[in-house]
Amino acid sequence: MSGSVETKKVFLSSPQYAVVGASKDQTKFGTKVLKWYLARDLSVTPVHPKEDTLEGVNTVRSLGDLPSPADTSISIITNPKITLGILEQAKALSIPALWLQPGAEDAAVVSYIKDNGLESKVIYGGPCILVEGDGIRETLAKL
Repeated sequence: MSGSVETKKVFLSSPQYAVVGASKDQTKFGTKVLKWYLARDLSVTPVHPKEDTLEGVNTVRSLGDLPSPADTSISIITNPKITLGILEQAKALSIPALWLQPGAEDAAVVSYIKDNGLESKVIYGGPCILVEGDGIRETLAKL
């Protein structure tokens, strides 16, 4: 697993969040992650190539369409082929932190992260935000 406590703090200190991989399917983890942000009144934007809204929130088509990509932490719940393209966009846009949910990475994705110096920005290979998010937020609230 990669993603230091520091990276998780940076991730959850962002003023904005985005979720790539949410859909209209309530049973899918992408939608559960989107709802996690909404339930905590965090500013979140779903990124979806076709849907205009998800869970009542307006979507954007790509990371480049986010209002402030350099101030947005991204949760990624996609298959590894899509994840790779998202990481390439995120690098170009100076996204501060990304959390790959379990299953979003494979060997090619991990190689890309290492080869492009993104290890300090990407959390992968471990628990999802649904498991760890609240504990990290409580730690941040005490600082």
